[in-house]
Amino acid sequence: MEFKVSSWERPLLARATQVRFPEPPETQIAKQDPSQLDRAYAYCEALTAAHSRSFHLASALLPPAKRRAARALYAFCRVTDDIVDQSRGEAAERLEAWRHQALRWDPPVEDRIALAWADARARFRVPESYAEQLIDGVARDLGQVRYATFEELAAYAYGVASTVGLMSMHIIGFSAPEAVPYAVKMGVALQLTNILRDVGEDWRAGRLYLPREEMIFFGIREEDLKRGDLSSRWRAFMRFQIDRNRRLYEEARPGIRLLDPDGRFAIGAAADLYAGILDAIEANDYDVFNKRAHISRWGKLSRLPGIWWRVRRA
Repeated sequence: MEFKVSSWERPLLARATQVRFPEPPETQIAKQDPSQLDRAYAYCEALTAAHSRSFHLASALLPPAKRRAARALYAFCRVTDDIVDQSRGEAAERLEAWRHQALRWDPPVEDRIALAWADARARFRVPESYAEQLIDGVARDLGQVRYATFEELAAYAYGVASTVGLMSMHIIGFSAPEAVPYAVKMGVALQLTNILRDVGEDWRAGRLYLPREEMIFFGIREEDLKRGDLSSRWRAFMRFQIDRNRRLYEEARPGIRLLDPDGRFAIGAAADLYAGILDAIEANDYDVFNKRAHISRWGKLSRLPGIWWRVRRA
């Protein structure tokens, strides 16, 4: 299986392969109260259902143990994001406190997310380095709100999304280390979809994730974003972004074959449902300032049989 590496991917792959596998204390799993763990995992499940219908639907396709570990991972990521998005001046301090709590093997039972996440990490040997890289990636939003090049943006996407894919890969299981580059690329593809969908929302929050040099090439100014200008230049710019985003999905999909069979459908569904947002952006005539591109629940469910068939054939 050939994997072509672009120049922007090389530093990301270097980070992805420099991981640590700290062993949990031998008694970590055995000592936990099953009822406390069940309540912790149930809380993570409810949080996932409330905040991400797509992830909740895709993770429902996993076997029970992997499903609840994946939702603990989502909850860990959600808390990390919310600290940065919802905190004010104390965000950096709160994020460091959460880093310490979220990476403990023995968090207090009242912190249900940290408790479930510690158990999931122990059971599936999720590398601690990826969790640390995710926290570092989210922390970039505290200081950096503009990106000059696609390479810079891809590095950000690695921190906040590829790390999630890499941790998910350990929960699902994989057959060879060759799966790592595909997970990195898939994470970048997923985050770029987020970015394209949320241009207006991010702009109103004071953030701009579109590469500045590409905006200049297409003649797009920040004033155009402020006005929500749907000019021919904007449409050409968005077509370029969406075409690249789709190529990344296509280049990443072969890696699904390297995952354990019982997790392939879930990851295939997550990728295809998210890629469908690009179709919705096009259907909205590239208006990401006033309309939020999404797929209805029926639209998601109706796509699942085709996704299952493609994953099975692969």
